[in-house]
Amino acid sequence: MTETGTKRPGATERGTLDKAAAENFPVAPFFLPGDWRADLMAVYGFARLVDDIGDGDLAPGGADARLLGVSPEEAEDRLLLLDAFEADLNRVFDGTPHHPLLRRLQPTVRRRALSPEPFLGLIAANRQDQLVTRYETYDDLLAYCELSANPVGRLVLAVTGTSTPERVRLSDAICTALQIVEHLQDVAEDLGRDRIYLPAADMKRFHVQEADLAPKSAGASVRALVAYEAQRARELLNEGAPLVGSVHGRLKLLLAGFVAGGRAALHAIAAAEHDVLPGPPKPGKLRLLREVGVALRGEG
Repeated sequence: MTETGTKRPGATERGTLDKAAAENFPVAPFFLPGDWRADLMAVYGFARLVDDIGDGDLAPGGADARLLGVSPEEAEDRLLLLDAFEADLNRVFDGTPHHPLLRRLQPTVRRRALSPEPFLGLIAANRQDQLVTRYETYDDLLAYCELSANPVGRLVLAVTGTSTPERVRLSDAICTALQIVEHLQDVAEDLGRDRIYLPAADMKRFHVQEADLAPKSAGASVRALVAYEAQRARELLNEGAPLVGSVHGRLKLLLAGFVAGGRAALHAIAAAEHDVLPGPPKPGKLRLLREVGVALRGEG
């Protein structure tokens, strides 16, 4: 047993949970209380697994599909897997789930009185990824972020018992910004999956064609487009940043880390002269620490 009283993760869980270290923001850092860390990792396990289903990034061997009751012949059908995952999520609330990551989530749901809606939103976002690969307008992209990103922040507030309507509004702005930043970092990777999260109306405005996103280095028009979207993300981060000052203690440091991660990533994109096509520009640790201080002081 761990210090929080939960079972140690098995191999199937570890493969998913180990990805937390590669995220742009701290998932469950050491300075949080043990019960918060356990619950945030349980939520992360759900979010990471549903994204892996949607992206076709499940571990080889089909173990996840078998746990969800999907046959090997149908294990490549992402929509079918998402349906099976949603059915198992329902068991979190009214039965016994099959997948170990959802069994891990069940005590958190009960302890924190979490509702199904944020989890269903994340599943809906990954369903949408199978059906929608281009976004016409920025508003269309924001609607997608409402499903793909904002539920995560709402779950953090719910787990920590700090959710209010105003904090949810501020959290939504931060989470949408972080999703846009991730899209900017991953333009080339997303294109490889036949997905483009740069709004088509903005691409037209900056005279960018889909073919312009394929080279190893971006031309001037693509860089201008990335700079424009990065400014939108920066404004959203600034809009949501007062969330940090609305809480206290260790949660304040956690939320400052979210804001700082987004700002540091935007700085790295700018430092690369907005050329994101060679791969995701990554911020250094010193820049991240500096941005944490800025967020804690309420500057930015």
